[in-house]
Amino acid sequence: QVQLVESGGGLVQAGGSLRLSCAASGSNFRLRTMGWYRQAPGNQRELVASITWAGSTNYADSVKGRFTISRDNAKNTVSLQTENLKPEDTAVYFCAAARNIYLSTLDPSNNCWGQGTQVTVSS
Repeated sequence: QVQLVESGGGLVQAGGSLRLSCAASGSNFRLRTMGWYRQAPGNQRELVASITWAGSTNYADSVKGRFTISRDNAKNTVSLQTENLKPEDTAVYFCAAARNIYLSTLDPSNNCWGQGTQVTVSS
């Protein structure tokens, strides 16, 4: 239904920035809530940021003020601009799409997932 491909990960020093991008293919992109999750080794996968089909955004407290999620419906992409990165931001970052259209929240049990992109922040 929806295929997602992430890019933009890499190795940066603390205080640096990266822009992660997710390219989507499939149907009804503009009607799906999108988001970014991350997972570090041994940790649970956590929701970092989301943006609904209507454009409303939400952020985890740990990244609020540092990360910005955006979408370009004409290009079927969603991006995560990260600033002032910290070592604790190190994780694999996954793009996700709500499986059903017109939903305002993401559900890990009902998401479409990308394969992930590694972000490593050194101190």
